[in-house]
Formats: sequence, C-alpha cells, structure tokens
Amino acid sequence: MNRYLIGIAMAGAVAAAAPAPAQTPAVNAARAAGQIGERFDGYLGFAVTPSAVLRSQVESINIRRRTIYSNFATSRRVSPQEVALTAGCQLLARVAVGEVYMLSDGIWRRRSPGQQPPVPNYCG
Repeated sequence: MNRYLIGIAMAGAVAAAAPAPAQTPAVNAARAAGQIGERFDGYLGFAVTPSAVLRSQVESINIRRRTIYSNFATSRRVSPQEVALTAGCQLLARVAVGEVYMLSDGIWRRRSPGQQPPVPNYCG
C-alpha cells in the first residue's frame, strides 16, 4: 500500500494522536521555545536536554502515538513504521513558524518566516 493512500486514510487518526493545541501547557511552552519538535518518524523529539517532567509528558504523547500507529497498521495490514512515517509527513506539514523539527538527517531546524512547511521528499 503506498504512503499516499495510507496518508489519506490516516488523517483522522493523526489528528487524534497529536492535536497540536491540546497538549499540556509545559509541552506547548517547550514547543514554542524550540526545546521539542516534530520528527520525520511521527514522534516528538528533544532538540535540547529536557527536564524530567517534560520528558515524561513527551514520552506519554509518543506512547499514545505509537499505540494509534500500531492499531492503524494492524487494520491496514502495513507496518507501524510505515504508518509512523506517513504521520510524520502530516505532522511536519503542521510545524508553525518558529517551531523546530527534525528530518531524516537528524538535524534540528527552526522554521523561518516565509519558509514553506518542511516536507520530506518521500511524502509525495
């Protein structure tokens, strides 16, 4: 199954997994400060060393995402990794100006004003 079809089918699942404005205040503040950001693989990551509280909250979000990706993968007969990468495409497209993100090269970047949302070449 190609990523485009998975992506279309996943739109609601990703929204449920990672509603940007519905995070905790600490996660929202860390995202705005560039401490955490979306990764190409569909998970939140740490651009700087986090506090224990922030680490716990981000890990909780990533556990919820992993569960949703696994459940969706099972129902679509694809791998959880393929679902996560497809979710990563959708989540990276939502990165706001000033937020940080990581592509598959492992480098953290900050989205600048006027810059298009980051979209890896495999996102189609």
